[in-house]
Amino acid sequence: MSRAPLPEDHHRLVTQALAALDVRNLVLSIHDPSFPSLPSEDSGRGSPYSEGAALFLESARALGFTGIQLGPQGQTTEANASPYDGTLFSRNILNIALAPLEHEPWGALLPPGRVEALSRSRPHAAHPGERYRWAFRAQLAVLDEAWASFRRQRAEPKPSAAIQDLSRRFTSFRQRHRAWLVRDALFEVLCEEKGVPDWRPWADSLDGRLWNPAPGEESAAAARVLALESRFGDTLERYAFLQFLVHTQHEVLRERTATWRLKLYGDLQIGFSPRDAWAWQGLFLRTYLMGAPPSRTNPDGQPWNYPVLDPEQFFMEGGEGPSQGFRPGAVLRFMDARMDKMLAEYDGLRLDHPHGLVCPWVYRSNQWDPVAAVQQGARLFSSPDLPEHPELARYALVSPEQVDRSVPRYVDGEVKSLTPEQVERFSVLFDTVVAAARRNGRELGDLLGEVLSTMPYPLGRVLARYGMGRFRVTQKADLRNPADVYRSENAAAEDWMMVGNHDTKSLWRLVGDWQWRGTLRAQADYLATRLCPEVEHREAFARELATDPGRLAQAKLADLFASRARNVMVFFTDLLGMPETYNEPGTIDERNWSLRVPADWMREYRERLRGDAAMNLPGVLAMALRAGGAPVRQKHRELLAGLDRLAAELRGGA
Repeated sequence: MSRAPLPEDHHRLVTQALAALDVRNLVLSIHDPSFPSLPSEDSGRGSPYSEGAALFLESARALGFTGIQLGPQGQTTEANASPYDGTLFSRNILNIALAPLEHEPWGALLPPGRVEALSRSRPHAAHPGERYRWAFRAQLAVLDEAWASFRRQRAEPKPSAAIQDLSRRFTSFRQRHRAWLVRDALFEVLCEEKGVPDWRPWADSLDGRLWNPAPGEESAAAARVLALESRFGDTLERYAFLQFLVHTQHEVLRERTATWRLKLYGDLQIGFSPRDAWAWQGLFLRTYLMGAPPSRTNPDGQPWNYPVLDPEQFFMEGGEGPSQGFRPGAVLRFMDARMDKMLAEYDGLRLDHPHGLVCPWVYRSNQWDPVAAVQQGARLFSSPDLPEHPELARYALVSPEQVDRSVPRYVDGEVKSLTPEQVERFSVLFDTVVAAARRNGRELGDLLGEVLSTMPYPLGRVLARYGMGRFRVTQKADLRNPADVYRSENAAAEDWMMVGNHDTKSLWRLVGDWQWRGTLRAQADYLATRLCPEVEHREAFARELATDPGRLAQAKLADLFASRARNVMVFFTDLLGMPETYNEPGTIDERNWSLRVPADWMREYRERLRGDAAMNLPGVLAMALRAGGAPVRQKHRELLAGLDRLAAELRGGA
């Protein structure tokens, strides 16, 4: 991997520019599979724990980023690579960096050269789906070798000091996390035993209800668990050992990012994996699922097939409500366990679709057409008297008079008003998240609410309780509507600005689309009003942007920093100038979740910078500073000169 050094004062000047713009957080967003690897360690899928990832993250800090936003890190399946369908407690063992396992600190669990040989054998030219499945199977095969090696060495009369240390730490890990390790491991055991990788075909059996037995089945279920643990003890131990490896490597990453003063953000996904749906099924409603209603992003809506937490289990039977000394029920105890584990592993959390915590959109689970079902769904807590959903009346937190019948059920203003007491009831799950953050030493600013095009009134009121902002995805801005939520001038200090995220097109693809469609000038005119305070110079500035797509892309990035928001997030494709799309939402495509940063990413990045085809951070920050007008330019004259020099050096090539 080529790592052409950045100019010596790059980090210092970028940090000064962020302070001058009052930007507190500059976060790089990248999911696990997208991390680069060194050629000698590449198993065909990225990992944040590899040496290539370490070099990438170190460079991100040198560029000036203050944090890294990861995606969900739960276990995916061979048939489904989506991290948003991964497990909530188990980590993805595809992330285990194999190369360190060849070395003595890890007990030399693999022979020298094993990982390099694996890397040479991977199918470089295969389709993304085939590459993922090959990497999935290959990773498990090598991890089986590591597990066999650990067992063999541990049984020797005089195990090495490294093996003894691993064994002690593994025993401690297994005891500490027994509750979820047994549940998650038994799911694999039962799927293997029944020859079906899905629990729904055997949902009506005792095994299907193992953690939620019917009345009278409690003793039989407990006995079945003990029998399975006894019969499959080796399998359960192997599962725990691989989880120990990936959790330990995550701890190493935390140490690295702390050294680099990079905050590490996790992703609190709103959905449940099939494994979690089986293990925690007693917490869910029986006849409803969660999805996304029609919106400007997805006009048809999205039937996510995610379980819905049962509101009647938020509190214990006979318990009181919020602010009255309530006793947490099964749902809140589950949330506490999940939050405490996540907050022990990250510095902050992205709250995926917080609507699901406050006002979930639900639809019937027994409909043959899920798209039609989700379009005819309703808000769980805002449906006091719907003829199509009479069952939801028991969960309603609003009266019929508080609902606007003149608008579709999914619009933001369906609920017209709320009392403070009602807001408190809408906020129960969200309060649990905030309380856990505070209990684990985090601040409110460490929680990022992924509110995009829609913010239903109850959600807005809950966020306002805590002074939390929303996401402003500027590539989606409606330039004809001055009030559009994605326009940067409408941002508040607590918001998070971004050109795109993991579900949007890359900026560099968009600029090409705008050029082809003839809308580049409209973008240029808008950016000129944002970045050129002198009215007499705007037309010339707009013409410059309209005739130079690379320059316009830099201006689109500068617009993020010129807003009132104190937080900016950049997706890795927008930083590096990669035109490919990481995920196309609402589609089933094996190309999704597969895009990777190339091994020689720094060389390619520097080459793209020469043609303004990647994010030139010093140049972007200089443009944003100049948007403040003559007083700002005068105050920061020396800083601007330094940023201009850096930007020119970067455009000059590697």
